[in-house]
Amino acid sequence: MQGPLDPSPSIVTHRAPPDERGAAEIMSLVGSGEFYIVRDGTWFHEGRPFPRKALVKLFSTVLRRDEDGLYWLQTPVEKVRVHVEDAPFIAEEMEREGAGRKQVLWFRTNMDVWVEAGPDHPIRVRRSPETGEPSPYILVKDKLEALLARSVFYSLVELAEPARQNGEEVLGVWSHETFFPLGGMPAD
Repeated sequence: MQGPLDPSPSIVTHRAPPDERGAAEIMSLVGSGEFYIVRDGTWFHEGRPFPRKALVKLFSTVLRRDEDGLYWLQTPVEKVRVHVEDAPFIAEEMEREGAGRKQVLWFRTNMDVWVEAGPDHPIRVRRSPETGEPSPYILVKDKLEALLARSVFYSLVELAEPARQNGEEVLGVWSHETFFPLGGMPAD
């Protein structure tokens, strides 16, 4: 298995956005129409899923989120709204190096980008007000998050340890000496 500590040419750790000419070519591929990303990370255009992952990866390089929380495909020449059901990316895999406070947690997104959890890429958990179901996220870049796949979240919970935060006992994980709470301690 290849991970963040053993990168190969097939693993993209950082992808620069295209230059102005490349961005214009991207937008010419789509024309107009409605874009949306569903909770499982599938991208749609005009009601149909994108046919190729390579095309989704290309579009993801120009995805932006504004101050109002709206998502856009944005180039120097055009801006197209994208409706996002939950998060634009999915964290599909987790790797760990070390243990305890000094451990480093890595997450691979569905765009094959590795993200290292830490102060610049925090993990957060939002609970549904209706069901109490947790939705865990990691910040990928510039206000864009990845929803952790259920199996990844379960792996993360296996690493959790108790800590006191804001006067309460919580379970959480460490990465880059930063503690990320996952939830309250279970009642006895």
